[in-house]
Amino acid sequence: MNFSPKSLDFLFENRLNDSKEWFSEHKEDYRNYVLFPFRELVSDLTEAMLEIDDKFICDPKRISRIYRDARYSKGKSIFRDHLWYTFSRTTDAYRSLPGYYFSISPNGFSYGCGYYYASTGTMTNIRSLILSKDKAAVSALRAYKAQDVFDLYGELYKKDHFPDASPAEKEWLNRRDIGVSCDSKDFELLFSDRLADKLIKDFRAISPIYKMFIKADTLE
Repeated sequence: MNFSPKSLDFLFENRLNDSKEWFSEHKEDYRNYVLFPFRELVSDLTEAMLEIDDKFICDPKRISRIYRDARYSKGKSIFRDHLWYTFSRTTDAYRSLPGYYFSISPNGFSYGCGYYYASTGTMTNIRSLILSKDKAAVSALRAYKAQDVFDLYGELYKKDHFPDASPAEKEWLNRRDIGVSCDSKDFELLFSDRLADKLIKDFRAISPIYKMFIKADTLE
């Protein structure tokens, strides 16, 4: 079961109506066009993701909720226009552990590897690995340079804090937060049965980046 134009239509219309009543009336559309295809995608990715890290939590039922927690959403819409799944060792979004993610919205889809929020200690450890030419860091930077799918994300410092580093290293060192992501409007791919294979290929290509992140989080 693949995503389809109806998947994106539902996400758009559900957010536009932003109504529990409307959602209830169209719940089967949500299940058929969004939830079930997403769960199937997670299942299709699971074997490959466990090859990258056998500690990943892979549970199709843990796709993000389409509605917000009312306790923390005062003044915000009830329903989201996007859904995501994160392959990580934890289900706590506020714990500083890296993960792979896939997200779908009416505008397309995105996927990548990084942090919901990288702590100061995590960023310090990543910089330490890069500056010391640690093997994991060398492999990560090499993997990033060898591909053309993902871009680095993360707020940059206004000033260069590492003037003696190479330009390639500075891309990583001068960020407050870090990760790699791809935003795509390739709807033909999104609606096809090639999506899982494409994600697996791209996720494997950046696995050295994930491994560097994990090493950074295990440093004392």
